[in-house]
Amino acid sequence: MSSFESSDRSPEEPQAHFGFSSVPLGEKQDMVNDVFHKVASKYDLMNDLMSAGLHRAWKDVLVGMVKPSRGGRFDHLDVAGGTGDVAFRIAEAGGSGAHVTVADINGDMLQVGRERAQKRSLDTQVDFIEANAEDLPFESGSFDAYTIAFGIRNVPRIEKALADAYRVLRRGGRFLCLEFSMVDVPLLDKFYEAYSFTAIPAIGKVVTGDGQPYRYLVESIRKFPNPERFRSMIEDAGFRRASFTRLTGGVVAIHSGWKL
Repeated sequence: MSSFESSDRSPEEPQAHFGFSSVPLGEKQDMVNDVFHKVASKYDLMNDLMSAGLHRAWKDVLVGMVKPSRGGRFDHLDVAGGTGDVAFRIAEAGGSGAHVTVADINGDMLQVGRERAQKRSLDTQVDFIEANAEDLPFESGSFDAYTIAFGIRNVPRIEKALADAYRVLRRGGRFLCLEFSMVDVPLLDKFYEAYSFTAIPAIGKVVTGDGQPYRYLVESIRKFPNPERFRSMIEDAGFRRASFTRLTGGVVAIHSGWKL
């Protein structure tokens, strides 16, 4: 039995994946929070090391799909983007009319983002709000676009997060999700599997002093729905013209849906 499982829990208690472990649904969020508390200060450095810098190109593609308007007010919501990496790109691409709200449930990640925003002189364009993706504290129809990068797989109730994404978007708004996916190139899939489970936790231990959070992150990628299944989940939330685009041989995919 996993150390995350309780021997006396009710068999009817809803369960969730925490990496390869099965945990009570109500406990997953706190466990995920603990992971990101541990890695917040080194999160962006680890992204560079783990992806050999490719995450920067993937995020540039994501922002290119957002197409923030430079001709007037553009209200953007970036969820689970605490350190501001995507938000800063949106703000810079949209110019002075772009306003970005970063919503993240982890206060440590948000603090890193606030400090980075001040250094970049973007603190008047980017706000940081502690909030749960499943129950966002914003009025319906508040945003022109919604992004979530490498965060949706950590949400305990993905369906609720997608439904709330639909709610807070305006008509004509676009949902975009950048997430790790399933490699579909022969041989690359074998290399990627070996790299993920050996090199990434080892790099994490050297940089942060603890490799376990990165083992969880690798495992969580494997438990995430395949692209076709996730596209169906986006459609079930009410979005139209749902699609996905694979990048780097399927290492990641960008999922899209429109509120029409």
